Amino acid sequence: MRLRLNKPWRSLDAAETARVQGQLGVYQIADASGTIVMIGEAGARTTFGLRSELQRELAARGPGFSFRFEVNQQYRTRWFEMLMVHQADHGELPLDNRANPPKLGRLSPA
Repeated sequence: MRLRLNKPWRSLDAAETARVQGQLGVYQIADASGTIVMIGEAGARTTFGLRSELQRELAARGPGFSFRFEVNQQYRTRWFEMLMVHQADHGELPLDNRANPPKLGRLSPA
């Protein structure tokens, strides 16, 4: 498994989020310049998994953002891993993950 999420970006809009299945997993949100501003998880307590989390993100952010996701049953572990990779690559967490960050270890991806 690759550490970095390398899937194509999709426009964060109603049509694209409606196409996402209601499964568990992780996602990234990027602004118009391509900077990742949020790494999130769609866990067991979400109503419709990734679809409902992305629709919530759309309602909160509005147009001009993009997203990509990965279906993963071990979403919590994968979320931590993605946060640690981002921190290793950029020296800090994405902007919207900084307010209430989980306790993370250190990861040195190649």
